Amino acid sequence: MKKHNERTRTLIAALCGGAVFIAVYAAGLCIPEEHTAGSFLHSREPPSFEHPFGTDMLGRDLLLRTVKGLSVSITIGAAASMLSAVIAVLVGAGTVVGSKRLDAVIGWIIDLVMSVPHLILIMLISFVCGRGMPGLLAGIAATHWCGLARVIRGEVMQLRSCRYIAVSRRLGKSGGWILRHHMLPHLMPQFFAGLILMFPHAILHEASVSFLGFGLPPEKPAIGSILAESMSGLSAGMWWAAVLPGAVLALLVLLIEKIGSQAAVILNPHTAQK
Repeated sequence: MKKHNERTRTLIAALCGGAVFIAVYAAGLCIPEEHTAGSFLHSREPPSFEHPFGTDMLGRDLLLRTVKGLSVSITIGAAASMLSAVIAVLVGAGTVVGSKRLDAVIGWIIDLVMSVPHLILIMLISFVCGRGMPGLLAGIAATHWCGLARVIRGEVMQLRSCRYIAVSRRLGKSGGWILRHHMLPHLMPQFFAGLILMFPHAILHEASVSFLGFGLPPEKPAIGSILAESMSGLSAGMWWAAVLPGAVLALLVLLIEKIGSQAAVILNPHTAQK
């Protein structure tokens, strides 16, 4: 009964966190563009009942811009994380259908990508791709797959030594057939858990690159752009323009990371019943 209650509490907590996350994302999508327009009559107003996060130097409501920016960051983070997770599964599972030389090449590529700081590599790829959303997606997707690929690769190496895999090989089954019918069903829990845990890192890197000016253009209501604009107002005492959006971003990242940790416990067959 205790084990069942712990699993139930974990599942309920994950569902509640997911509901909050979906509500924030949906709210950002539902905010019309005209509601985030500026008005110099309300420029640099501190937090109030009318504007809970205050306004920026152009008189734009920072709460609405922050929620709108979170939806943009979530969209980019979700797309980039999905691409990275798919790359990780393809690369990590390549050891079962390839030769030892291919496995050595895969290991070398993983070490090479992980040896370069993510932020620098994302900025370089984004700059080469012309900045904007396509460059950000390419940069984040190309740099966040290595950790999950190592996990998938290690899992595949363990599965290769299983007896039923050897029986399938003796029966003449190809590497692709073994991958589809034996490997991928075992790799799905790692795939989904790694995808969720990769998500907050993608959002933070999107915000960081946009903050440095290599990501989304300034007119886009992204969190990184909002924080970059707030730097010029800090000397004038506009603390709310940086503190409040930054705090909301940090809370969202912590929420997603918590959901990912709970999902990993639920999806992992070794810990699901603990």
